[in-house]
Amino acid sequence: MRPHDMGTLFDDAVAAGTRTVVRLDRPFDIAPRAGTRWTVAELAALVRATAARLTDAGVRPGHRVAVVKDNHWDYDLLACAAVRVGAVPAQLSARLDTADLLTLLQRLRPAAMVTTSAVLARCRTEGTGLPAPLCVTVDSPVPGAAHLAALDASRPADPVRRHEDEPLVVHHTSGTTGVPKLVVHSTRTLVHELARFEAVRYPGIGIRRDDVLCNASAYGHGRTFCWTAVVTALAPAAITILTGDEPFAADPLLRAHPPTVVEALPATYTRLRPLTERLDNPFRRVRLYISTYDAVHPPALRAYLTASHRAHPLWMQGWGQTETGPLTFRFHTRRSALAPDAASTNRRLGRPVPGRTRLRVVDPDTLRPVPRGRPGLLLVRTAALALGYVGEQERWDAKRVGDWWSTGDMGVHHRDGSVSVLDRAVDRLPGLSRLHTEDLLEQRLPQALECVIVAGRDGAPLPVVVTADGRLDERAWDRAAQGLPALARPAVLTWDAVPRTGTGKVRRVALAERLTGASLTGTGRWT
Repeated sequence: MRPHDMGTLFDDAVAAGTRTVVRLDRPFDIAPRAGTRWTVAELAALVRATAARLTDAGVRPGHRVAVVKDNHWDYDLLACAAVRVGAVPAQLSARLDTADLLTLLQRLRPAAMVTTSAVLARCRTEGTGLPAPLCVTVDSPVPGAAHLAALDASRPADPVRRHEDEPLVVHHTSGTTGVPKLVVHSTRTLVHELARFEAVRYPGIGIRRDDVLCNASAYGHGRTFCWTAVVTALAPAAITILTGDEPFAADPLLRAHPPTVVEALPATYTRLRPLTERLDNPFRRVRLYISTYDAVHPPALRAYLTASHRAHPLWMQGWGQTETGPLTFRFHTRRSALAPDAASTNRRLGRPVPGRTRLRVVDPDTLRPVPRGRPGLLLVRTAALALGYVGEQERWDAKRVGDWWSTGDMGVHHRDGSVSVLDRAVDRLPGLSRLHTEDLLEQRLPQALECVIVAGRDGAPLPVVVTADGRLDERAWDRAAQGLPALARPAVLTWDAVPRTGTGKVRRVALAERLTGASLTGTGRWT
């Protein structure tokens, strides 16, 4: 099966004979009483019923429908239902700050919003009233809003077809350095160029029919909408969905159904890492780990690859952006993860996808190409480039450099064709690669869950070390900092004390402002 129409994706899978079983760590928010085990036929029926309810609420073809709710895979089911009725879903993380969420809603101007009573309460606290002409809650009734369960699901409409170059879905960027952007993708860019390329049974890394997939992601972000198309088309034996990252909450489901393929957020890999130390660790059958959004640090790579009892487990690390999809891939093995120089090479993110992406490094001021091996601004060219930003077309146009797209990342294109990312252009510090320094610190501080370098006062680098209890031995720090560029004494925080995006990335600017009052140190031109 080749994915095409996201509105009929699950119906098409049923027609193709797909027998995948889906298991959830908690019931869907849009079907709270339907349990945690689903067949593809049942998912197709749920999408049809949800589409009928949206139509009953007043959603019409061409409408933008914002989806803002608790983290769960039904973000994508709601999006598929909106697509089915001809609307354009916009998936917005409920973890956004209220001010940022309201800014995005103002840019989006949705005709309808599917949300929760808690999100509506947050919006009303800011004095804005209901954030859309039509609001639909998925949890409990709210005055002035429709309740999803109370809407009529008995009259499913025929699917509305759209041209492959028309807007299909809106996703927002991570927002590590400010208010996220709203990215518009079409069927051509997201499904035909991205999902179809991935929905192939490649040797070694392709999804097999006997695989048990585990996904632990931020389902309001763009990666999982594409992932949903891919896994539905490839029809593995089973899929396990995790909505949280608490290790002892995830452990029973993972041990009951040990995965063979795992895809998770880098932050979730960090949080679930204690499970790798169990004698009956749930990752013993894993043959392939997949990570996107951000690099995974060497200690976590080693822990998971060692936890697998397979002879040759692989870790596939992708680098890309919401606007472009994956741009490069790199593979890690036990041998590479255990190598003494693992921290030094971890930011090498592989090579551009052959035949699909091209990469160029230019001087960020002159935009002239720089030689291989020299740092500069990373530009890419891909047929999967999105259509634009909602409400910020000038910003979109400013990031175009002829036929090339500015990623906003500073990096190096090495002579062997591989790519290293050094920093975001917006928050780089002179004479230091934050990302490389963070890798080295995590390598040297086993007790650290995460290390982050932010701008201190006067632009000086301030290390932030995240530990389980918010404590760090001073002697351990002194040993770890030896041979590194001059750093201030570290700030030591717990995981929950660090401001994060919906994908678990550190909001670096917000963290710097909170700790020191400092803000951007680089150029915001390419954000």
